Amino acid sequence: MKRSLSGIKPTGEAPHIGNYLGMIQPAIALQSEYDAFYFVADYHALTTERDADLMRRSTYTTTATFLAFGLDPERAAFFRQSDIPEVTELTWLLSCVTTMGQLERAHAYKAAKDRGEAGVISHGVFCYPVLMAADILIYDSNVVPVGKDQVQHIEICRDMAQRFNHLFGETFVLPEPLVDERVMTIPGIDGRKMSKSYGNDISVVLPPKKLRKRIMQIVTDSTPLEDPKDPDNCNVFALYKHFADAEQQAELAAKYRGGNFGYGHAKQALFEVVDAHIAPYRERYDVLRADEDYLEDVLRAGAAKVRSKAQEVLDRARHGVGFPRRFTP
Repeated sequence: MKRSLSGIKPTGEAPHIGNYLGMIQPAIALQSEYDAFYFVADYHALTTERDADLMRRSTYTTTATFLAFGLDPERAAFFRQSDIPEVTELTWLLSCVTTMGQLERAHAYKAAKDRGEAGVISHGVFCYPVLMAADILIYDSNVVPVGKDQVQHIEICRDMAQRFNHLFGETFVLPEPLVDERVMTIPGIDGRKMSKSYGNDISVVLPPKKLRKRIMQIVTDSTPLEDPKDPDNCNVFALYKHFADAEQQAELAAKYRGGNFGYGHAKQALFEVVDAHIAPYRERYDVLRADEDYLEDVLRAGAAKVRSKAQEVLDRARHGVGFPRRFTP
């Protein structure tokens, strides 16, 4: 069975709707088709997170969210990235065959450079693609579910693997991106890509009153109530399409185009479909999040399941560069 690998950063208090639609939902669907390895990317989160207590809470919150929405720890391994120390050693081996030019072409660094931050970002941010490649390669991953805007990460990973294989012999499996064309960029409340760093996210486990309040903050244009509106250019409708069936979408689109229908009505319709969708998962989440001992057990069991593969791949890489097998006292 082919292996699917993906990770999510534990930033903030809970994953948002963009995380859910773009990563969590597709990842859970793949657990029946692939040998699924999914991890909480706490090493990656350390590039920005400076609150140790929040890091711990966010890790448990992320774990509870995946479990609540259907991840089965008996079928898929779910683990904490930092519980697999082999990944940091592999990061160094890959760093030694990766040029500065490759890293300077990465989206994150280019964006930081455009903002004038190139001289102040951390080494962790600059070498982020190397750690990401190590995450993927160390488990002999065949496919990596990603959004279209993240395909570059897989291309960089493949370049590193091919370079290493050329220099030191066949060592790494070359992964392929698995892009769900139905789920592209998920807009936040301001219309930009939903992101906690933008502060425009909608948590996927908000209670009803807070969920409705957040949805009511979605930015819209100033078209008067009585005028027709274009659903295809509306942030509210863009989110609505991900939770409503075809009949519901057609009905709401007709109301937009018919006039005498305000954005407040559209936001209420969005709230109702989102709340109906997440209500049963939210109840399960509340139960799981309250049991941190169980969440820790899930994370540790997942790490135990995947670590032997990480050690096997790292040993292949060590042998390739001329190092002895791992020393175990």
